Amino acid sequence: MAFHRINMETWPRKEHYIYYSEKIKTSYQMNVDIDVTELLWQCKERKLRFYPVMIYVIMRAVNRNEAFRMAVDEEGKLGYYDVCHPSYTIFHEDDKTFSDIWTAYNESFPDFYEAVVKDMEEYRDVKGIKAKPGRPDAFTPVSCVPWVSFTGISHDTPGPRKMYFPIITFGKYKKAEDRWLLPFSVFVNHAAADGYHTSKLIEEIEKSCGNCKVWMGEK
Repeated sequence: MAFHRINMETWPRKEHYIYYSEKIKTSYQMNVDIDVTELLWQCKERKLRFYPVMIYVIMRAVNRNEAFRMAVDEEGKLGYYDVCHPSYTIFHEDDKTFSDIWTAYNESFPDFYEAVVKDMEEYRDVKGIKAKPGRPDAFTPVSCVPWVSFTGISHDTPGPRKMYFPIITFGKYKKAEDRWLLPFSVFVNHAAADGYHTSKLIEEIEKSCGNCKVWMGEK
């Protein structure tokens, strides 16, 4: 996991970064419905769990979009990681609490899916906000709210350090005529990414949902 500093003198977004990180500290939310009809069908056919599959789809897109792997190093220099790993929530049915766990990202879908399912099973009864230790600095927060098909969601997340990673949430998929739509939300630090970059991230996710047979493997 390597961190690459950005050359601010040649970076096209230098002025935008300074403006939104120092002058007007801005974050924004984008909410869309994503067509997951084909993805759901393939999950059913292959007897796969939807949540781990969707985590893969999201992380595949994140790791193909540099703007969503940004952070600052110990010297406060802006850069990006070559790969980010999902930090995702699991729900405890007995006491209605949740915990965060993480899994190392792997471009290979079968390997990643197996690792996520294994972590979910291993930590299913471990309580506390941070259940799995050792989470790397390069991570992407992902959570699911499977009880409601929301039309919008908002975050207010101040913290002691600059947060340049996106916060991604999706909800309960819903039927719309002959399609299944998934409510999807991404919370973005404007210093790291503009509307164009977020649109490209969503486009990548939608594309992966539609051509899932390609990366899942023909069956």
